[in-house]
Amino acid sequence: MRRADRLFQIVQYLRGGRLLKAAQLAERLEVTPRTIYRDIADLIGSGVPIEGEAGVGYLMREGYDLPPLMFTQDEIVALVAGARMIKAWGGAKMAAAAEEALVKINAVLPDAARAQADEVHVHAFGTADMSDLQRERLDKIEYATNAKISLDMTYLDLSEQLSSRRIRPLGLWYWGKVWTLVGWCELREDFRSFRLDRIADLTEGPPFKPQRGKNLRDFYARRLAEGDHPSMPRRPSL
Repeated sequence: MRRADRLFQIVQYLRGGRLLKAAQLAERLEVTPRTIYRDIADLIGSGVPIEGEAGVGYLMREGYDLPPLMFTQDEIVALVAGARMIKAWGGAKMAAAAEEALVKINAVLPDAARAQADEVHVHAFGTADMSDLQRERLDKIEYATNAKISLDMTYLDLSEQLSSRRIRPLGLWYWGKVWTLVGWCELREDFRSFRLDRIADLTEGPPFKPQRGKNLRDFYARRLAEGDHPSMPRRPSL
């Protein structure tokens, strides 16, 4: 269990004025009493109204609850607008995850903040160019990037020439009109960018291990050395 989760659970156990000893909390959370002592001290130091002492037990005054999740108006606009854009232009799983995240956030917002979220007037709409196949490929590339799985593709370049490539995927970039995949191309033995709408076929290849000279850090270093913004590939031809 992560420490943040453990601290949250301690607060939940002590709510409502229940007296619990460190040994009882330690047994429930599967840690040592010494760990509970440290956690209690940190919670008290952060302002949680816990009373008691070692050997006697601890309790928390009634009426205390964890503070609600709070965002500024600008943060709410950014979250809602961002989720709507991902829903319109992202992969199918990305869109579903963005929508679910908004539901969870909305569930814990205070009433005033929830009303602000409902009043965000920033909208995004997909087009016919964003096909179900392209959404599926976005999800596949995102998964392969995180899982370190190579991708075998047939690619149609701007000269209308087809080529077969094996790519180590490094990331996805969105240009407001098209998505591009940036990766290490085994055919060219160099970094390359590929427009998703020009990928004719895409399948998973074998997994790969990170290798010096072929990772995202090296890509950024190359861009910086060339005088470009280090976090961006060259803009694709639209």
